[in-house]
Amino acid sequence: MTLTTTRPSSTAAPVARKPAPSRRARVPYAFLAPGLLLFTLFLAAPIVYAGYLSLRKVKVSGLGLGSKSRTEVWAGLSNYTRSMTDPEWLPSVYRILGYGLVVVPVMLGLALLMALLLDAGRTRPGLSGFARISIFLPYAVPAVVASLLWGFLYLPRVSPFVYTLDKLGIHAPELLSSSWVLYAVANVAVWGGTGFNMIVLYTALRAVPTSLYESARIDGASELAIAWRIKIPIVLPSLIMTFVFSMIATLQVFAEPMTLKPLSNTISFTWTPLMKVYRDAFVRNDIYAAAATSVVIAVATFVLSFGFLKLVGRRAFNQEES
Repeated sequence: MTLTTTRPSSTAAPVARKPAPSRRARVPYAFLAPGLLLFTLFLAAPIVYAGYLSLRKVKVSGLGLGSKSRTEVWAGLSNYTRSMTDPEWLPSVYRILGYGLVVVPVMLGLALLMALLLDAGRTRPGLSGFARISIFLPYAVPAVVASLLWGFLYLPRVSPFVYTLDKLGIHAPELLSSSWVLYAVANVAVWGGTGFNMIVLYTALRAVPTSLYESARIDGASELAIAWRIKIPIVLPSLIMTFVFSMIATLQVFAEPMTLKPLSNTISFTWTPLMKVYRDAFVRNDIYAAAATSVVIAVATFVLSFGFLKLVGRRAFNQEES
């Protein structure tokens, strides 16, 4: 009888290694890479470069002739001081505040009203889709094209509205005059932005379970009471989001007044702060003052947006302190 013995292995058990990250874990970063690259190249880098230019200036030596007569030197905050003390700065800020007081409440009010009417089913089911597209369609029209269309409708000699009112014996106001030009520009923004905000609010309303409305109707609530006590509080976060977007767009308004400017002498090159940036950079060739003004606009946009969200965010989004 032969006995077979097995000698214990002298090699130690292999140490467990940390598994390498799988390819699936790297897939999201691959999809994010193009967006991050475009964000860095066309948004983050220009912001940093504008901040750098706002702290520089050109020093002229001698008569300013020759290749080395103009050198870029450190300017500190002098560009900001020069930009903020420009006599055209405060009037442009006041105009943009008045513009925002007209555009934002009217646009969001109309968007909320249309969203509530569509959600209440007051239109036929076959017409609800057509109504949504019709209200949203002006948003698809570029701001420059919309401003040109409205600009010719404002001109008394070519406007069919002015012609019709004259035939009826009604004196039409000159909408591009100094008294009405603010409302004329605001009308273009309201016409173009109401549809987008309506779609956002209507989508939030469609996400609400219909059983909630049915319970309210069983309790005897009218459609007006349902809209005021249920629907509006539910879409409040979406309403705040659209308000922030509208506020940012108001601070950066440029296309509408710039397009209407050739049609009226009541709109100056500094009618809005962003138009002042354009004038300093491309008319006066002072890119350093333009960069300082643009940085101020960016900081104001950031402070107002996040300040407003901080003020109302806890109530609107049910945020609690940890």
